[in-house]
Amino acid sequence: MNIRKMITAGLAGMAMAVLGSCVALAGGDIYVMFSTNVMSLDTNLATDGESFELIADCIDGLTQMDSEGAAIPAIAESWDVSDDGCTYTFHLRDDANWSNGEPVTAADFEFAWKLAMTANVEYNYMFDSSVGAVKNADAILYEEGDPDTLGVKAVDDKTLEVELEVPVSFFPSLLYFPTFYPINQAFYESFGDGEYGTSPSSFLSNGAFLLDDYIPGAASMTVVKNPDYYDADRVNLDSITYQVVGSSDQALTGFKSGNLDLAVVSGDQVASVQDDAQLADSLNVVGAGYLWYLSFSQTENNSSDGSLGNVNLRLAITNAIDRESLADNYVMDGSLPTYTAVPPQFAASATTGEDFSADQEMFADYIGFDTARAQEYYEKAKEELGTDSFQFTMIYGNNEGDEVAKVAQAIKEQVEAALDGVTIDLQAMTKAERLEKMQNDDYCVALTRWGPDYADPMTYLGMWVTDNANNYGFWSNEEYDQLITDCTSGAYVSDYDARWEALYKAEELVMQEAVIAPLYTKANANLIIDNLEGVDFHPVALNRVYKDAVLN
Repeated sequence: MNIRKMITAGLAGMAMAVLGSCVALAGGDIYVMFSTNVMSLDTNLATDGESFELIADCIDGLTQMDSEGAAIPAIAESWDVSDDGCTYTFHLRDDANWSNGEPVTAADFEFAWKLAMTANVEYNYMFDSSVGAVKNADAILYEEGDPDTLGVKAVDDKTLEVELEVPVSFFPSLLYFPTFYPINQAFYESFGDGEYGTSPSSFLSNGAFLLDDYIPGAASMTVVKNPDYYDADRVNLDSITYQVVGSSDQALTGFKSGNLDLAVVSGDQVASVQDDAQLADSLNVVGAGYLWYLSFSQTENNSSDGSLGNVNLRLAITNAIDRESLADNYVMDGSLPTYTAVPPQFAASATTGEDFSADQEMFADYIGFDTARAQEYYEKAKEELGTDSFQFTMIYGNNEGDEVAKVAQAIKEQVEAALDGVTIDLQAMTKAERLEKMQNDDYCVALTRWGPDYADPMTYLGMWVTDNANNYGFWSNEEYDQLITDCTSGAYVSDYDARWEALYKAEELVMQEAVIAPLYTKANANLIIDNLEGVDFHPVALNRVYKDAVLN
């Protein structure tokens, strides 16, 4: 069986549910694998899918995802949109309460959103003109404006008004992302700096589950059903216990021994599962949405002495990589070799339904496994840089799945074999350390990933705007910046198809200059016990949702 074929039919925003035909019985406890530690449940500090999943277990935003990934009511039971598409009025539920008994109010959203404007928050870019276009967000974030001028206002306890600079077609879908979740101000301010969201006693829930056991960085954490949740009748599970599992081998062992009810395997363990008739029936492969790629620091602040600022050197490296081999021989979980800056299977056109990145040969002139072309670029780079040898350090996370180290080693071997004179030193570290180095431009090359926060190509393309907080290569291009501006607040805002074409032009610039080297779009090879049904899997924002999960 070619496991990749199991997921190639997935389209943008489409969720895959664990299906079954038995009659559901309420109750039960499940044990679920996390691949990395959760360091904070503060929505302004969380930066990874595991943290977002745990937060979303316990907190509802204005909207939530249905099984297909569409935005449906949550804390907001309804909303109105002005004729010009720039003003949203959200009407909050009367029966939504925090776990301390206080009602969830519009002021909780206003406080949380404005709080995100005052801190060095990785995801506050989702308010700016490149994404959510909330009124005055750009001026606050980039021009030291007053956070109180943000276009969000609690009209009364149950009415929230949000003003946008321009219409944003996917705005309701943004609101199920944790950055837009509410925070109870009095509770938050009762703790010292950095204390909120670090324990059950410093965290409030308004959602399906309550935080029962959690310590930052711990190997295990538990949530239990919230009996006071406004939609409690929908929730069947009694508890979810997450266990951090460091390797695919341990994941498989944990599943086989009964210690894990939902585990994720990769590499050799996937083949082992497929060869086991009993285990094969438990395998459920879904697109995870994450693009794995190489990020190149293009400044002189690293040991490459700025040589990675040379476009021909970057193009040489990206054409020396065999992505088919990486996916098939090292990751081995159905992940898709990827040749675009926007990965496939998460963003579909609203007018045609076509996957934005369905054509993986669109940029074949710039990217592919072509050692002869790689050598041509390399010769140009050597001439331009006046040297014939280069040494880089490539950093990668040692707690992001055991296949990551194998991929890093494979890339090293492929590039060094194709480009004589290039030496890549590998340096493993925790994901947190890797992110810190990238944010501080203390690296040469990083093996990293990005998951789509919302179902639009801008969730990737917005990263490479000049001075964007997530522009870890520190690349800058005026034409690119203008195209993105035209798509977010300019000429193409109201013309969907013209915007789509402009986004392709922007993506082509990224590929022409090898701003990144796309590698593969991650799939998750899930092992799920036979009687667990109704877990919704999504490639966007929240990868797993358990509100409809049942044990039969």
